Amino acid sequence: MFAMASDAMRGREAGTLDEMRATAWVAEQAQKIGLEPAGDDGTFFQWWPMDRTRLSAASKLSIGGHALRVWKDAVVISAGDESIDLPIVFVRDSAELARADVRGKAVAMEINAIPTQPQDRFTIRGNFQSTTSQYVRQRSLMLARAGAAAAILVSDASPSLDTAFEATAIVSSRGRYAIDSAGAPAGSYARPAGGRGGAGGRGGPNLGNVPAFWVRHDMLDAVRAPGARLTALTFDENFTYPSGNVIGLVRGTDPKLANEYVVYSGHQDHDGVRYPVKGDSIWNGADDNASVSVAMLAIARAYVKHPAARPVLFIWHGAEERGLLGSRWYVNHPTVPHSQIIAVLNGDMIGRNDPDSAAILGVQPPHKNSNALAAAALRANAELTHFKLDTIWDRPTHPEGWYFRSDHLPYARAGIPAVMFSTLLHPDYHTPRDEPQRIEIPKLQKMADWMYATGWIVANAPQRPDVVPGFKLER
Repeated sequence: MFAMASDAMRGREAGTLDEMRATAWVAEQAQKIGLEPAGDDGTFFQWWPMDRTRLSAASKLSIGGHALRVWKDAVVISAGDESIDLPIVFVRDSAELARADVRGKAVAMEINAIPTQPQDRFTIRGNFQSTTSQYVRQRSLMLARAGAAAAILVSDASPSLDTAFEATAIVSSRGRYAIDSAGAPAGSYARPAGGRGGAGGRGGPNLGNVPAFWVRHDMLDAVRAPGARLTALTFDENFTYPSGNVIGLVRGTDPKLANEYVVYSGHQDHDGVRYPVKGDSIWNGADDNASVSVAMLAIARAYVKHPAARPVLFIWHGAEERGLLGSRWYVNHPTVPHSQIIAVLNGDMIGRNDPDSAAILGVQPPHKNSNALAAAALRANAELTHFKLDTIWDRPTHPEGWYFRSDHLPYARAGIPAVMFSTLLHPDYHTPRDEPQRIEIPKLQKMADWMYATGWIVANAPQRPDVVPGFKLER
């Protein structure tokens, strides 16, 4: 845990050398434990291409003759391939906006600082970056709906807006990630609509085709000047980065079951090095998801010492935080046929919160796609770990949509029995505070015991788990 979630791993962001380092580290540990390589070409790795689209930093932007650097002097809230030359109209507020002739023009408005969480209570929602960027987007939308051909939001002199501006530039400049072969846009299976994610290109369906820019306070006089114009030449650029899944195998003891695989699943990536919060810019991802990655190593060690009747695959997926890309790639390019994968036991965040509580997702309709697999997980808990199970997060009415946010989902959509183990969210989720010293190691071990015991039941059962007839997710 302290190796994988250390500052030296730099948050393991997908599409960076830091994720590659973590991927190689996991494979090295798997080899030391005694797993057989089960990736491509006799290795532990399944490498795959990840496509990145971002607004080029070489895009040109000028306000009133003042050249601005993209992501330094201006945050691009919404823009794709644009060639803009528009007069600027400055409005003080919504009342003046209603009276002004703004159609076909770039409309500028000053924005004020708004209340956000203090940094010592920073969480994924309500923090200075997410709250302020959403506010800027709402102001841009207001201008667009009034008929503006482009929107310019100018910060007032508040230092807090400068801090939020710089943080948003770091997040937004990353762009969008996808895998072409997945047949769906990046993130479509990752989280409910409106969830977090990098910006770049168009700012989402609400802004439509209206480009929008956020600039610093020193541009206020420029947008107010008579005859001021907005000129811009913006364009996307595309890159392909490698990401990888790590795949290891423990063979079974029964030759008749040699083609029925139980899969343990997790992801090794996290958010990487981002904007600082109280001086810490490394988003370590100890619970999310080093907790499951190292639990899988412990589970693998147990299976190497005492193999089950069926073979067991261990798959550490890359780029989960980009939209379940690694698991989606594997489901589209499996190393064993779908028909031979009899169960997927996925974990995401298993090392925090009350020592006696936990959750298992995929054990109640409409998320349950296997009665036998759900029963095995519940039996293992009843006989061994005795967690008090939170059943609310597995319901389709839960606002977090937690079932749809981890790597079991592509397998379930492919008709493979799948469940997800979790100890659920906490205030350190997707913050720099998710560090190894905050992990409850006894709870992590207990969760690993539960995952191991569930897989042991399935891997030694007389029959493979059933698939619920007509299983179809509600989203």
